[in-house]
Amino acid sequence: MASPGNSWTPASWKNKQVFQQPYYIDRGKYEEILARIKSLPPLVFPGEVEHLKKKIGEAGKGRSFILQGGDCVERFIDCNEKTITNKIKIILQMSVILTYAARKPVVRIGRIAGQFSKPRSFPMEKINGIDIPVYRGDSINSYEPEMSARIPRPSRLLEGYYQATATINYIRAMIDGGFADLHQPYTWNLYEIEQTGKWKEYRVIVEQILDAIRFMESFGGVYSEKLGRIEFYTSHEGLHLGYEEAMTRKDNLSGNYYNLGAHMLWIGERTRAVDAAHVEYFRGISNPIGIKLGPAMTGDELIQLVTCLNPGNEEGRITLITRPGAENVRKVLPGLIKTIKQKKAAVTWSCDPMHGNTVLTKEGLKTRNFDEILKELNETYLVHKENSGCLGGVHFELTGDDVTECTGGAVNLKAGDLSRNYQTFCDPRLNYAQSMEMAFLIAKLIKE
Repeated sequence: MASPGNSWTPASWKNKQVFQQPYYIDRGKYEEILARIKSLPPLVFPGEVEHLKKKIGEAGKGRSFILQGGDCVERFIDCNEKTITNKIKIILQMSVILTYAARKPVVRIGRIAGQFSKPRSFPMEKINGIDIPVYRGDSINSYEPEMSARIPRPSRLLEGYYQATATINYIRAMIDGGFADLHQPYTWNLYEIEQTGKWKEYRVIVEQILDAIRFMESFGGVYSEKLGRIEFYTSHEGLHLGYEEAMTRKDNLSGNYYNLGAHMLWIGERTRAVDAAHVEYFRGISNPIGIKLGPAMTGDELIQLVTCLNPGNEEGRITLITRPGAENVRKVLPGLIKTIKQKKAAVTWSCDPMHGNTVLTKEGLKTRNFDEILKELNETYLVHKENSGCLGGVHFELTGDDVTECTGGAVNLKAGDLSRNYQTFCDPRLNYAQSMEMAFLIAKLIKE
């Protein structure tokens, strides 16, 4: 990575306008907690980060495909064996389907082990006629709709560090222990989809995959070993800059700075102002960086961002994650692709078809319609194809659990079904069946 310049330090973001940061009453305690986090071991290693960067660069050239997914916002109560296992399970199973369809490696990146804070549209909300601070994620305040619970607590940042540590340690143990070993008896667990009219179509793909696995198994040796080993990376939105600064370390070998709280971080739609604090922080770390691009993104702003964050035009450094909404893809994306091509900027394109398609039900529940999610993904793929581009990956909010948060899909959830098992503390996620259905649909798309 090219040097960010002598003016950059892990703390230079403090000289810029900052957005979406909580206010701590006890500043002394806040600084004490950050100092403690800074003294604790990192969660990932620079070599892993650089390895992921290379893989993202390959995806930008169409030689691999990125599957990035996980919770909208992680909850401390979900740091348990069953929930973590289900999250990893769905990402692994989706990746096998995509690998088989695309005939190229799939890069698995979880929104996990650190996705404990979220940007919000408003700082306050009204509960029972009283204005209280909005919930910003478990590392900042509690979800309970009470004033005392919503006050940001510095100690929750330290708790978030420990929760992330436990999560990533368990993930590493699962993978090293053979959880992802495909030459073990493999259970697809597609019960709900099997009851739908679409199952016959999907079953053909499932049988082809299982037949290919059995074929590879018959060779033994190196093939069996390959089937039993995978790579998995972590990511989260780099939102809380105090925490991210505390997780930033200088690599003695290269002299580069890395955020070692995750392999990849992204800048959200609300915090990507070129001259503001988040971009200032991100320009100095050597991690691969994602940038969320909504319907208001212009070509000029995009070039400013890419130039600022990747002045050396390093491959794998920048992933542009588009999220304009299904109705806006053709209005926004062609111009952005053209601008990047003219600049000859090294970027990897990914599609987040979730965030631009959020609506409220009459009961006030956030939801997303499966057909709209699929429409944005399909339109994005076609626009890249029409403009001689390359869609290098997808970015989903999903869970391996049987939640009822998004309508539609093969299981045909209706708005009236949402309250049955609506668990998210923030945005709606695809459930297990919907996630698997989406994987099959993406497989058909990229196979054509």
